[in-house]
Amino acid sequence: MDFKSYIRDVKDFPKEGIIFKDITPLLKDKGTLQRATQALLHLVGNQQIDKVVGMESRGFFFAPLLASHLEAGFVPVRKSGKLPYQTMSETYALEYGEDRLEIHVDAIAEGERVLIHDDVLATGGTAEAVCKLVERLGGQIVQCNFLIELDFLNGAEKLKKYNLHSLMHY
Repeated sequence: MDFKSYIRDVKDFPKEGIIFKDITPLLKDKGTLQRATQALLHLVGNQQIDKVVGMESRGFFFAPLLASHLEAGFVPVRKSGKLPYQTMSETYALEYGEDRLEIHVDAIAEGERVLIHDDVLATGGTAEAVCKLVERLGGQIVQCNFLIELDFLNGAEKLKKYNLHSLMHY
């Protein structure tokens, strides 16, 4: 299926010069949403997954769906100060400055097999920070899985030690 026809380019969002890949047209079409979920599951294959980690905020769309189909738990990774329980954090670089992601300290047990999901792989900084959090908790990263990969930003380079799959490439 041509999922790209359901991705809308929004110029100058969130700031001038950026072309934002808007996935909401894909999400609002129930048939396409179901087919995209199945296609993302196909990328995982028959690998055993214990937890699916989704990144704030658009990783929260598919990660719980994937977890449900894989009979796995869902773990949210959020920006600093958004999780209610004890957390560990990882700082990552932004274009100008830094940001921080957090995960609950009890979210992943030693040796659990983890699928990391987000909607877009751009520069790879967010995904790399999430991988570090998962590994610090003792999780085994089985795969990093993305709806969209922006190849020209070379984010896959930061994740080259992981099994990486993306449904669409730009």
